[in-house]
Amino acid sequence: MKPIKTSAAATAILAVALMSNSAMSHAGKEGYEKCQGVAKAGMNDCGANGHSCAGKAEVDGDKNEWVYLPEGTCEKIVGGVVKAPKEKMEKEMKAES
Repeated sequence: MKPIKTSAAATAILAVALMSNSAMSHAGKEGYEKCQGVAKAGMNDCGANGHSCAGKAEVDGDKNEWVYLPEGTCEKIVGGVVKAPKEKMEKEMKAES
């Protein structure tokens, strides 16, 4: 497959994944995680950067905007960072101190 076709295929797969994973349907569901840094402009799942609504991301790939993705998917996407749940972050911080 040519590089352009591969890139177009990867972009199409990511777009379908992002569109099929709305915040309302996956919020808090087991098997999904918040993935930061991969949302397209207007395709984020919830608030960040001073706004409180889904679909308000202003630029592609903003490191603070996030979308719900099936667990393990975020790590496979360039620029994707798993946003740990608050409870997990608090436990890790207590363990380090």
